[in-house]
Amino acid sequence: MKKLLLMSALFAFALVNGQDSSSCNCCSENQKAFDFWIGDWEVTSLTNGAAAGTSKISREEDGCVIRENWTSATPGYTGTSLNFYNSQTNQWEQLWVDNTGAHLKLKGNREGNQMILTSDEFTRDDGKTYRNRITWTKNDDGTVRQHWEVLQGEEATTAFDGLYKPQ
Repeated sequence: MKKLLLMSALFAFALVNGQDSSSCNCCSENQKAFDFWIGDWEVTSLTNGAAAGTSKISREEDGCVIRENWTSATPGYTGTSLNFYNSQTNQWEQLWVDNTGAHLKLKGNREGNQMILTSDEFTRDDGKTYRNRITWTKNDDGTVRQHWEVLQGEEATTAFDGLYKPQ
């Protein structure tokens, strides 16, 4: 009985929020803006050409979430990100969490052939404020460049610059 009540409540919630089981909830152009990143990838560092790792990126939750599963070329380091288009804020959001307990929250949008996501400001031990900005660029040859920068004012330092090639 409790299960039936819970399912009825969830169905009612979906109907109130304009969703029904026959519609595609995440099929808008904005919600497909990051689809170019979906795939199984070998990632190399553009800084030194070395293997950086592998990344498996897929659509989940009936297409409403893009999930990344990262395995570093450095043994023992893994991470995952959940990416989704927030239709209330009209922005993409990413939550990254790795096996060291580190996390990163980003938000932004696609501009042309790039998805640009930025973190809120944070303060480091030096007392200065910073932001993370990660840009994914869809290249004409089917690869994707991921460029992670740490911004302090107008200055940008590259934290990672990698090329995703299809496996």
